[in-house]
Amino acid sequence: MLNARKVATRLPAQDLDRARTWYAEKLGLEPAEERPGGLRYMVGGCEFALFASTGQSGGSFTQMSFEVADLRATVDALKARGVAFEDYDPPLATIDGQHPSKGVGEYGAWFRDSEGNLLGVGQVF
Repeated sequence: MLNARKVATRLPAQDLDRARTWYAEKLGLEPAEERPGGLRYMVGGCEFALFASTGQSGGSFTQMSFEVADLRATVDALKARGVAFEDYDPPLATIDGQHPSKGVGEYGAWFRDSEGNLLGVGQVF
């Protein structure tokens, strides 16, 4: 029933104006749609939304991830824009067969948005 439907991520934001500014300045993303209480973004044929929430994400797990072709270059570019990455050992983690992936494994790095949501960037190998 749902296998022909799109999947979209929804992330809580306590302050939508702050989140909109952060996503624009740090990730270079602008909303495709704005409505009272929410922002919708289109990225690579997929979508995610930020919604106004009085609650805050615990951020104890990856809530959304971007697949990139060159993880090191992406991390360097995001750091240059002021994105602060989580400190893991090693800094660019290798995830070998620990979860489903398009390849054998994945390199990953993680950071938090202005609202505390844990986001990732990953390169499949």
